[in-house]
Amino acid sequence: MEVTSLCIRLLMTMLLLLVAQVNFNYSQKADSSFPQVVPNRQQHFEYESIDVSCEGLEGLTGWRVMRKIKRVIKTCSSTWSTSTGPCTINNAFPASDSGEYWCEMSVKKSNTVNITVTAGSVIMGSPVLPVMEGEAVTLSCRQKQTSTNLTTQFFKDGHLMEKSSTGIMTIHNVSKSDEGLYKCRISGARESPESWLALSLLFYVGIAVFLVALLLLVGLLHYRKHQTITRDTLMSPSSFQPLPSLQTVPEEANVAVPSQTTYAVVTKPRRERVPEEANVAVPSQTTYAVVTKPRRERVPEEANVAVLVPDDICWCVTKTQNGER
Repeated sequence: MEVTSLCIRLLMTMLLLLVAQVNFNYSQKADSSFPQVVPNRQQHFEYESIDVSCEGLEGLTGWRVMRKIKRVIKTCSSTWSTSTGPCTINNAFPASDSGEYWCEMSVKKSNTVNITVTAGSVIMGSPVLPVMEGEAVTLSCRQKQTSTNLTTQFFKDGHLMEKSSTGIMTIHNVSKSDEGLYKCRISGARESPESWLALSLLFYVGIAVFLVALLLLVGLLHYRKHQTITRDTLMSPSSFQPLPSLQTVPEEANVAVPSQTTYAVVTKPRRERVPEEANVAVPSQTTYAVVTKPRRERVPEEANVAVLVPDDICWCVTKTQNGER
């Protein structure tokens, strides 16, 4: 049960994260975390007017438009006191206005957009913001002197992608493989600068979260199915096997049952206590034998007995009354 509850909590958390990512994707699509650029394109002709605004970003006001030009970070407006609110660039110039732009307020900071100002005669219109996968993206090639449709070539990462007689190329169902540097070239004129076409990474985050949640759900269902099968198997009547019956052995039969233990009773004879005065041998102790020694006849003391010895040695044994020899 604990494992099941944990899986359910993880699944719910993943689903909540997925919903949050989807909501954030829609907020990205509504351009709520990027500065607003008018005209809505990355490339601009020299001396054009460009408006960059952060008003309403995250429902807040008082944002400052910041920019980074040649590694120098400063406000879009000329002075700090007037830097809040929209920033209008009149007579844009390539050296002073091409760079990265973003919104900033206290510790908050938005995503950045790129603006390119060119002194050339051709620009390519491409989205300022990242596009969502599956959407259709339109690229247009424009010439400064005329708006007449001319034969146009579109390039991606230096390779020819398409030729168009209308100056427009549409990428249907854009995918990750469509990211890259794009430019266009008009016949009889120069080519435009390159601009990066980017895809929003949040789409892939949402897909990853969804796949993780799906895997957790499949694992949970498989676990519950396994638990159900195991429980049903244990509760089925066929799983209960009757125990083998024990045969009754008559009391008269002196037969040992193999499955039981046989005991033997050994009686040890009791050892009787013998009084100290009695000089009786105990059966369990050492056994003594009485040996009868033949009686030695007493020889009268007055008798002298001579012992025959060799000629060179002679002993004489005489007993006195005191028993000395």
